[in-house]
Amino acid sequence: MKFLKPFIFLISSMAIFSCGLKITESGKASFYADKFKGRQTASGEIFRQNKRTAAHKSLPFGSRVKVTNLTNGKTVKVRINDRGPFVAGRIIDLSKKAARKLNMINAGVASVKISYKQRR
Repeated sequence: MKFLKPFIFLISSMAIFSCGLKITESGKASFYADKFKGRQTASGEIFRQNKRTAAHKSLPFGSRVKVTNLTNGKTVKVRINDRGPFVAGRIIDLSKKAARKLNMINAGVASVKISYKQRR
């Protein structure tokens, strides 16, 4: 039974560290215009339309966010690597690849819910 104590501690520690408060936001999403291709983002990365990335006003760079199109239920996971959007009512700017996954290219703007785990 002695060998079980470290194992139980390890499992309980993993449960504590893997849990985080799930946060959701709802609002409008848009996607980057082609003119931003190749430009530097606020994180220092070069922007690429063919990656699943996004801009958010306050989430830390590298955060993973699930975006759900509220009109059709489609979802995509993106990584935050830029700041924005800077248009009232919009909560996230997506790369074109992410916008395609949500089927929002023709509309240009979509009602979305974003969800992510808050780090402790």
